[in-house]
Amino acid sequence: MIHNSLKNTFFFLLLTISFFFYGCQDTDSHKEIQKEQDTLFQYSVLSSLLQGVYDGNMSCGELKEHGDFGLGTFNAIDGEMVVYENKVYRVSSDGVARIVSDEDKIPFAAVTFFEADKTISLTQTLDCTELKTYIDQLLPTKNIGYAIKIKGQFEYIKTRSVPKQNKPYPVLVDVLKTQPTFEFYEQKGTIIGFRLPSFMSPANAAGYHFHFLTEDKNAGGHLLECKIEDVIIELDYTDKWHIELPSDSEYYNINITDESYQ
Repeated sequence: MIHNSLKNTFFFLLLTISFFFYGCQDTDSHKEIQKEQDTLFQYSVLSSLLQGVYDGNMSCGELKEHGDFGLGTFNAIDGEMVVYENKVYRVSSDGVARIVSDEDKIPFAAVTFFEADKTISLTQTLDCTELKTYIDQLLPTKNIGYAIKIKGQFEYIKTRSVPKQNKPYPVLVDVLKTQPTFEFYEQKGTIIGFRLPSFMSPANAAGYHFHFLTEDKNAGGHLLECKIEDVIIELDYTDKWHIELPSDSEYYNINITDESYQ
């Protein structure tokens, strides 16, 4: 009887220890996931892109390991990047959006694992300036970054993209002088982007930076103008910032402010 009692006690002790260590591992895993969800991951810095650094060594597949939502561009600035629902889209200079290969390389991007902290339904008719003012009033603080998803019906959308460049690369301010633009009317789709505090410039664009993808995911681009009709706004608070710098890019000594990117 005593022998069986000791065996039972030892068994339950081992079982308790196993659950304890499993629980610790699960908690650590949850913390790691939560950390990623609250982090803005950035490859390279916007100021380098403005100076003509258009080639990087990170692949789109590697980028998706750090986020399922965001924006950026591709090597030789071959179009505008939209990262949405863990897919990477290229909006080319013809305005058409296409899913890209995981092997495609990038010179700049910012992504996060999107998980909404605040959701608002909005049926007012607002232009882009009014929309940004409205969102500003929703923020608990302006000292952190926010990933922003605006999905629904738009009365008007104007976007741009950029054509693939050839070496020697011109600086971005010159490329944007000839950018093709696209207009959409009564269009359903999603605005994807970030609002970042002023002190994050020139590493990234201070204030709002948006790209657009139509509901059918066939078109979009860098957002220039908009007028919303009926949308759902989702805000994801991102209070951590991780930057990875390219290791083999060629830098140009040209001084340009991020204002030329607006």
